[in-house]
Amino acid sequence: MNKPDIHADDYALTLNTSKDMLACMRAGKLDSISIVTNMSCFEECMELLYEEIPKLPFLPLLSVHLDFVEGRCLAGSGQAPDLVKKGSDLMGLGWGGLFLASYLPGKRKKIGAQLTREIKEQLARGEKAMKRCLEIAEKAGVSCTQKGLRIDSHQHAHMIPVVWEALLKAVKDEGYTVEYIRNSKEVLGVFLTDVSLYKTYRPVNFIKNRLLSLYSHKADRYCRANGLKPMYLWGLVMSGRMDQTRIEKLYPKMLKKAERDGRELEILFHPGLMLADEVTDEVADEAVEGFYRRKDRHVEQEAVLGMKW
Repeated sequence: MNKPDIHADDYALTLNTSKDMLACMRAGKLDSISIVTNMSCFEECMELLYEEIPKLPFLPLLSVHLDFVEGRCLAGSGQAPDLVKKGSDLMGLGWGGLFLASYLPGKRKKIGAQLTREIKEQLARGEKAMKRCLEIAEKAGVSCTQKGLRIDSHQHAHMIPVVWEALLKAVKDEGYTVEYIRNSKEVLGVFLTDVSLYKTYRPVNFIKNRLLSLYSHKADRYCRANGLKPMYLWGLVMSGRMDQTRIEKLYPKMLKKAERDGRELEILFHPGLMLADEVTDEVADEAVEGFYRRKDRHVEQEAVLGMKW
């Protein structure tokens, strides 16, 4: 069986989140990570990574974690006024606003143009940091197989139609060579095979699974057109609590399904914890209480460190 891609999101969301992820990287447990480029702590977190690379067993693949629901607008409020909160450069349109913009003809073109500007800024910042990481790794003799740009997004917002269109335009305009764009396509049937787990799932995550599945076909088409291997993602239904016990129960079935369908399997974790003094106006209050500072947040880091794939 092929080994899955063990992935962690949200590097550079906060300093402590990044330190927790670095602990997983030092243990050689992460095949890939995503880096948030539009938080105030970005430079400080990247300096931590730059210093750590020579001591790592290998450098994980690095993705730009596009963020339109939190953080700051890198393009500036003047270039993307509808993406920010009034009178600030803080992201403010949110997932719901992006969803609605996809189906309102009067807004789709306008919001799409602003998103393209913002995506270009986030990709440029991310690519620059990625190149420095690869240079440090090469100089230190630390292996890394990455060649091109890798892209995913916070809350999978790149799957929303208006964002997807803006992303492809930004990639084309800038002439990027892309080796990976996350397809947030998660098999639902596997979660229904073990009745004992039914009560452990959050109903809202099933809605997320189904909605993103509807948007997954365009990502499949992009992969086929650009010679990229299709993938399944595991980390939606169990989002916020990817614990070792349930993973061990479902892992053989999930991996078998991916292999049977000729897809790579990416297993998504959020192994970083936000500290109380790291809560700022750059993050949404509901996300802090319901996700970033959940009392059981530690289970995802424990799963990353404890699993033997």
